[in-house]
Amino acid sequence: MPQAVLELRDQIKRPQAMRRPVGYQPGFLDDYVPNVSSYLSKALRQKLAAMGRTMDEPLPAGTHLRKVLDRLLIDLSWNSSRLEGNTYSLLETHRLLSLGESADGRKAEETQMILNHKAAIELLAEPSDDIGFNRYTICSLHALLSDNLLPDPAAGGRLRDHAVSIGASVFHPLEMPQRIEEKFAEMLTKAEQIEDAFEQSFFIMVHLPYLQPFEDVNKRTSRLAANIPLIKHNLGPLSFVDVPEDDYKSATLVVYELNRVEYLREVYVWAYERSCARYAAVRQSLGEPDPFRLRHRGALAEVVGHVVREGLNQKAAVDFLKKRIPELVEARDKTRFMELAESELAALHEGNFARFQIRPSEFRAWKANWA
Repeated sequence: MPQAVLELRDQIKRPQAMRRPVGYQPGFLDDYVPNVSSYLSKALRQKLAAMGRTMDEPLPAGTHLRKVLDRLLIDLSWNSSRLEGNTYSLLETHRLLSLGESADGRKAEETQMILNHKAAIELLAEPSDDIGFNRYTICSLHALLSDNLLPDPAAGGRLRDHAVSIGASVFHPLEMPQRIEEKFAEMLTKAEQIEDAFEQSFFIMVHLPYLQPFEDVNKRTSRLAANIPLIKHNLGPLSFVDVPEDDYKSATLVVYELNRVEYLREVYVWAYERSCARYAAVRQSLGEPDPFRLRHRGALAEVVGHVVREGLNQKAAVDFLKKRIPELVEARDKTRFMELAESELAALHEGNFARFQIRPSEFRAWKANWA
C-alpha cells in the first residue's frame, strides 16, 4: 500500500478525541465535473477494463451477469454482508440462498441482511432500461436491502428527514431534508453523466455513503450501485471478495472526515482484481492460475478431502474448517483460505472431485449427506 495511503489510515486510526469534527462539505461534490474530473486515472481505468472484459462482441446489457448470476448471488450477498459484520460463513450463505435454511445460532438480522442482498441483486439482473443512476434504482435498491431491518418500515427507499450520526467517526452528515434532496439529485445527475464505467462505479461508492441520504444501509446500497455500470457494459461484476472489513471501513472514514479517496481507491482496485479472478471467463483472460490457491494447494486438498471422506454436512464442515484452518495456514491467510475452501466445497461435483483424490463412492456418500 502506498505511503500516502498508510498516512491517511494512520490519521483515521487516531482516537476520536484527537480528530477534528467535520460536517458535510458541499464542495466535495460540487467541484466534481463529469468527464473532466476523475478519481481513477486513465491508465488505471484501462487496467480495470482489461481485467473486467468478458466478451469481444457487443451483446445486450447484463448478458455476462446472467451467466454468472448464481455465483454472484452468493459471493456478493456474503461479502457485502460480511463487511457489515455479518457472521454467516460462505457455506451457510450458500445453504440459505439455495435451500432457504438459516444457520443455527445466527441473529435474525443477519439472515434478513443476506436475503435482502439476494433480492437487490436480482433487481439489478433484470433486463430493464429503468436500471441506472436514477432515483427509482437507488431508492429501490435501498428498500430491498433495508427490508425488515429499519425501526420505521416506511424508511426503506425514502430519503431521511432527520439527523443521523456515524459510529466511530467525527463526521456529521447533512441534516436539512431539503439539502439532502438537492445533493441526492445532484449526485445522481453527475453519476449518470460520467462516461467511463469504472469512474461511475467508484464515484457512487464515494459519494452515496458520504451524503448518507438514507437513515441507514447507505454503504450496502453504494456497493450494489457500484455494479450498475459494470452490468450495463458486460464487465466482470464487483463482489468485494477478500476485502478486509477494517480496510473498507477505515477507507470510508477517510472519505467522510478528510474528503480523500486514495485509500478507498486502493480498496476498490483490490476488490475488483479479486472479483475478476473469481469468474472463469475473466480468469482465462488473465492467463495465469491464482497464486494463493497454488501456494495452499496441499492444505486445500487436505481439508476438502477430509470433509468429503468423513461425509460431513455443511454445518459440520464449517465447524471443522474453523478448527483446522488455523493449524494449516498463517493467521493473515486464514480468512481468505476459509473462503477458498468453502468455495471449492460449494462447487464440487461429479466431474471435478478427482482433483482432491476422492473416490467415486466417497463423493456419492458425501453428496447425499451434504444438504
